[in-house]
Amino acid sequence: MKGELLLEIKVIDGNLVKAMKVMKRKLQQEGLFRDMKARRFYEKPSVKRKRKQKEALRRERKRLSKLKRFY
Repeated sequence: MKGELLLEIKVIDGNLVKAMKVMKRKLQQEGLFRDMKARRFYEKPSVKRKRKQKEALRRERKRLSKLKRFY
């Protein structure tokens, strides 16, 4: 199913605090917190389109800057 998140965290030696930190990090990497924040309010289609274009431009610039490091 689309949007389904399967996540497994192992608690080692009863260290629940560390397991919670690992879970939070994994959820953050999946973009769950960003998605929840974005869905809090309605976003008009035009605003959504502009935001996605801006994000794509940011990702492209980041990718190009990584490539420049190797040359």
